[in-house]
Amino acid sequence: MERKAEQLRNVAFVGHGGSGKTSLAEAILFDGKSTTRLGSVDDGTSSLDFEPEEIKRKITISTAFYHAKWKKQMINIIDTPGDDNFLSDTRFCLQAADGVVVVIEATGGVKVGTEKVWGFADEQALPRIIFINKMDRERADFFKVLDEAARTFEIRATPIYLPVGSEEEFSGLVDLVRMKAYLYNKDGSGKFETSEIPAQMEDLVNEWREKMIENVVEANDDLMEKYLEGEELSPQEIEQALIQGIKTGIVVPVGCGCATLNMGISQLMDLIVQGLPSPTDREPKVGVKPDQEEPVKREPTPEGPFSALVFKTVADPFAGKLTLMRVFSGTIQSDSTVYNANKGAKEKFGQLLLMEGKKQQPVESAGPGDIVAIAKLKETATGDTLCSADDPVLYKGVEPLPPVLSYAVGAKVKGSEDKVFTSLAKLIEEDPGLRLERDQTSSEIVLSGAGQIHLEATCEKLNRKFGVEVELHPVKVPYRETIKKAVKQVIYRHKKQTGGRGQFAEVHFDVSPRERDSGFEFEEALTGMNVPRSFVPAVEKGLQEALQSGILAGYPVVDLKVRFYDGKSHDVDSSEMAFKIAASMCLKKAIQEATPILLEPIVKMEITVPEEVMGDVMGDLNGRRGRVLGMESKGRHQIIKAQVPLAEVLQYALDLNSITGGRGTFTMEHSHYEEVPAQLADKIIAAAQEKS
Repeated sequence: MERKAEQLRNVAFVGHGGSGKTSLAEAILFDGKSTTRLGSVDDGTSSLDFEPEEIKRKITISTAFYHAKWKKQMINIIDTPGDDNFLSDTRFCLQAADGVVVVIEATGGVKVGTEKVWGFADEQALPRIIFINKMDRERADFFKVLDEAARTFEIRATPIYLPVGSEEEFSGLVDLVRMKAYLYNKDGSGKFETSEIPAQMEDLVNEWREKMIENVVEANDDLMEKYLEGEELSPQEIEQALIQGIKTGIVVPVGCGCATLNMGISQLMDLIVQGLPSPTDREPKVGVKPDQEEPVKREPTPEGPFSALVFKTVADPFAGKLTLMRVFSGTIQSDSTVYNANKGAKEKFGQLLLMEGKKQQPVESAGPGDIVAIAKLKETATGDTLCSADDPVLYKGVEPLPPVLSYAVGAKVKGSEDKVFTSLAKLIEEDPGLRLERDQTSSEIVLSGAGQIHLEATCEKLNRKFGVEVELHPVKVPYRETIKKAVKQVIYRHKKQTGGRGQFAEVHFDVSPRERDSGFEFEEALTGMNVPRSFVPAVEKGLQEALQSGILAGYPVVDLKVRFYDGKSHDVDSSEMAFKIAASMCLKKAIQEATPILLEPIVKMEITVPEEVMGDVMGDLNGRRGRVLGMESKGRHQIIKAQVPLAEVLQYALDLNSITGGRGTFTMEHSHYEEVPAQLADKIIAAAQEKS
């Protein structure tokens, strides 16, 4: 089928985890005849949740794509994750959408996840439709959810459809524009009969129709005048103003239904194809010329210069890497070359692919609004702009959400550490919400992500895609050791006499503490000829090795100065080795006399929480030996700035979630080192000695 940009609707389904986005998308695929049966998340037969990790947990982990035809239009479905652990993916994939359906559960109402994804839709200025799902469930309450959405998002939530009955009695919808009722068979077929509005609903329907018209005429000044003068508006006029209002975002229409029973879905599809903008209705995409600040506009026309944004990468063990992009202007053909404006590189590719759940459909070309994939691009990563080399443009992509939870990753099979690192690096191309580091001091591989499930699912995927088995361990806190007082004239003699040549070296040191975070300093202050200068590098080497592991708990020693001012040597028995050993032993002796202490890393945190839980969060920080440095307000949230010992916040993401009901977020970065309080230091030292 020829895909014209005017006929495309790129729609992202967003909402809190478990609100029924995937089931809704499955019903659209079925009603649009893209699939022959209604896929189910619970039975594991969904076309969109097809990864084993998703089937096991019954949640969407990675955004899936599919398309359905409806009334000569093509709906491109972008089915995004709602679970907090995977929202980075949702945020990236919204860059491909032109409109959003926000799915809210009729029983649970607006939850944290709903607020977060609504914020992402705001960032991209996307028009949206609210769909209140699961109207058949116990305690389903359409009007309560409607009121909550209007309050939380400060919008004119405008019902276009009202439910007929609720809970077990839910049987269909009333259309407030056409003033008809649609009554459904509850067999999942999506079939319904059009009838008159039930008599007992007439007053309610008239009241809400009046509210709808009041909201809708805001979008059109001529109609507003007509309405205020008391003239009757025709259904066509109302419909036109409604469509205008949705596309400009003035009106947020509300529909309802039940995805698993396929009720209210065809009305939602009507609303999508009539109300949400096609790629050609959107404003031109604005970027800059590479290496310049000069803004460039790209009109969504097939004749213009080609440009597209890469918003997702999928690591496929068979097809290699799949790069998903949304075309904003121009046309691209299979088997051609594109220019990557971020890397300044040309990329050759073969087939263009249309994503259909886990399958791909080859296509010859793609134009404005198309969402297509290309396999095996070498240089290109998520967030890059692909364009024509003759007229390049650079689009700014969104940033991943900062990771909040870290674990050390250990290989189950000894010796496969390098494979763990390279395979994880491939998964990070697919999921920019992950971060991978190698801790220099503990040589641990540290994996950071959005939460426990995020990291566990990543490890499962690692095993399935690359056959690498790993275990997660708590990250080791990088403690350090140092000294508090200076010691003078520390002398150590190393002497060994075995048959033949012996070993002899004597060194004299002054050792003193330095300022925090200033590192190690070595001063060679020899006078006279007691120690040949050729042994000085060996002394320094011995000191460097001794600094690797302190005498308290084996942590690296920092922030001290060693002054090497004298010593003794022997013509035959002195060697580099002997001086290296003497230097190392002398430093250990000096540290013992210089009041050694343990240092711990302190992190700087910014914690964003709703006002009502601020007291609880601050109380919790005090219990973690934290210092609150200040606060500022941001909308209905407060930002708390604090310094806290790293050891106290290794699992902070999990604790903050439980204190704030998932509504708190935070960032943290290393600040400095401080002395560990004595009673805690004793515990850490005891634990380290037990291990050794």
